[in-house]
Amino acid sequence: MKYTQATLDKLEAIPEQAGYILRYERGTFQSGYCILEEKKVVVLNKFLQTEGRINTLVDLIPQLHINTESLADELKKLYAEIVSKLETKENKE
Repeated sequence: MKYTQATLDKLEAIPEQAGYILRYERGTFQSGYCILEEKKVVVLNKFLQTEGRINTLVDLIPQLHINTESLADELKKLYAEIVSKLETKENKE
């Protein structure tokens, strides 16, 4: 996965199209993000650079309750790629 602004934009679109509000704020959360489930809000650490934001979203997206039917076709493929990488990683461990 390339660490570009275009990649970041696509990753940000996945939770947004699934109904989550994506915000960049400063905070003391160690993982780089905080999920407020009841309000469907995801807060990312605003001090992360592009690479850190991409890595954080790749870690975060599989944890969200995302209905893939609400995603555009291109984002469905990206979502499936992220989830399959996670499953491959878990199978190796």
